[in-house]
Amino acid sequence: MKITQVEAIPYAIPYTKPLRFASGEVTAAEHVLVRVHTDEGVVGIADAPPRPFTYGETQAGVINVIEDLFAPHLIGSSVLEREVIAGHMGRTVGNPVAKSAIDMAVWDALARTLGVPMTDLLGGWTDRMRVSHMLGFDEPAAMVAEAERMRDSYGIATFKVKVGRKPFHLDTAVVRALREGLGDDVELYVDGNRGWSPAESARAMHEMGDLGLLFAEELCPADDVLGRRWLVQQCDVPFIADESAVTPADVTREILGGAATAVSIKTSRTGFTYSRRVHHLAEGLGIEVVMGNQIDGQLGSICTVAFGAAYRSTSQRAGELSNFLDMSDDLLTEPLEIHDGHLAVRPGPGLGVEIDEDKLAHYRTDR
Repeated sequence: MKITQVEAIPYAIPYTKPLRFASGEVTAAEHVLVRVHTDEGVVGIADAPPRPFTYGETQAGVINVIEDLFAPHLIGSSVLEREVIAGHMGRTVGNPVAKSAIDMAVWDALARTLGVPMTDLLGGWTDRMRVSHMLGFDEPAAMVAEAERMRDSYGIATFKVKVGRKPFHLDTAVVRALREGLGDDVELYVDGNRGWSPAESARAMHEMGDLGLLFAEELCPADDVLGRRWLVQQCDVPFIADESAVTPADVTREILGGAATAVSIKTSRTGFTYSRRVHHLAEGLGIEVVMGNQIDGQLGSICTVAFGAAYRSTSQRAGELSNFLDMSDDLLTEPLEIHDGHLAVRPGPGLGVEIDEDKLAHYRTDR
């Protein structure tokens, strides 16, 4: 079970429509497919979705750090030595997406070698999760129409609404339109991507106080220490730390410092190794957990559901698992399907998915 090769393959797949939110806009999935080969012929896979406006990583940067810094230390390591591998990568500051893709590909190689599904290896709590769909910036009528389509076509009944525009009334009007259009049976929560000030956030939350929101996420800047603490005191719903909680240490700081009361776990940001640490930390602190989305494709989404389904606390809430529906194509041989508002884990060894080599050849950008 020794690692013999690490591949970092850039590719680009257009979205059917731009995804717009307070911290940026995405028109194509310009990701990096990571493959970890072993001496037994097993290949573990994972996806790295760079988000330069959030973590500073670019597609080229992910490739460079994997090929130049991480891969040389991985070659010859056993896929059982996940802590050793994490320790080597931890010597390099930042680069969470690149580190996470390698980590998950190593876990996938291990699970495939053992012949067990990833969810079972991680914890095996359940075999599926409820799905939450992210709604990006648009006019109220268009966002209501999209939500209705997701509910009618896929049975999705939880929606994460991107907010953070100025004036904030643009977004509070959207959320009100969604509540009025979809009814009280649908779960709604808001994500500001740090777009508002604490004062704007408090006023917006007060304006939406009668809409039965489930959560509020990262409404104001992550480095506004006092403002965030003050804002949390004004909110009567759990306040999710996301971009401000990249590492377990960040989670500890945000929660104990009073700047958040819940946390988003994104496997594309903390892999499986560090996502487990965040999960255990959240359990110890008694805070709610939501499985987040890094605007993932199908490979990233299956990683998220594999982890989320493995534990009770991460499977309690709907996970952000549907952004691949906005992509014009994907790389998997068997596309993921959402039924009755749920996404199931794949039953085969590891992540249970395979890459379509013809599609990869078509969309890769290094040839």
